[in-house]
Amino acid sequence: MGARSICLLGFGFTAKAVARRLSAEGWRISATTRSAEQAEQIRAQGYQPVRADPAKPDDHDALCAAVGACDAVLACAPPGEAGDPFLPALPAETLSGKWLGYLSTTGVYGDRQGGWAFEYEPVSPGQDRSIRRAQAEAQWLEHGARLFRLAGIYGPGRSAFDRLEADKVVFDVPGHVFSRIHADDIAQAIALSLEKPEAKGAFNLADDWPDTQPNVMTGAAQIAGLPGPRIEPFDPDKASPMQASFYAECRRVSNARAKAALGWRPSYPSWREGLQAIWDQR
Repeated sequence: MGARSICLLGFGFTAKAVARRLSAEGWRISATTRSAEQAEQIRAQGYQPVRADPAKPDDHDALCAAVGACDAVLACAPPGEAGDPFLPALPAETLSGKWLGYLSTTGVYGDRQGGWAFEYEPVSPGQDRSIRRAQAEAQWLEHGARLFRLAGIYGPGRSAFDRLEADKVVFDVPGHVFSRIHADDIAQAIALSLEKPEAKGAFNLADDWPDTQPNVMTGAAQIAGLPGPRIEPFDPDKASPMQASFYAECRRVSNARAKAALGWRPSYPSWREGLQAIWDQR
């Protein structure tokens, strides 16, 4: 029996972590891209690039062929104004019989005013990008996909250390906390899900320790031996649109279902372990 194969629809930060994990476990990896440059990068890492733009009908045959040849499909691309960018290009029969997964966001829960978000609760997205995510979730659920709702993603090259080095202001909003997840822990959960295809539905992927942004940034500075961050009271006039939307919602994310159904345990149960590992790898 040959190696199992998975097609990653999109090849961003999280998809790369998934590819590394599954490749190490013997999976054959293909990944879509619209860019010739990124196609070469994908090939250089030992994966099969799929040059295809789902918005272009002329590319649909190549996309369907790549998906049809794989045992599993993980949708990693954000939705556009019209919903998921890939599903219109993929007939139902192309997806039938495969393990399907969709990377979503815990933003679909909206503002919980600091309360916990669980998978059994209805989604209530309050921001445009989260509304589009919820719509894409519904589209993939029609095909039987598992939904992986990701908390704030971090990892090497995308962490509190990078924010410190950029000397970005950290806003202090009393009572505001949020959940995080290391990209490698997402990859671990995907690998476990592939081994347990009977576990379906939605899974929150977050670590065990929701915390405030000032605590995380101050802790990162201590790990790195750097001066502490510039912490200021939240000022909407200074905040970027992304920062404003981030602080507009407050929730803690439960990971109990992923632990129970998949046997998943985060290797980095809090930002402390995750940031220490990133710093040690530098």
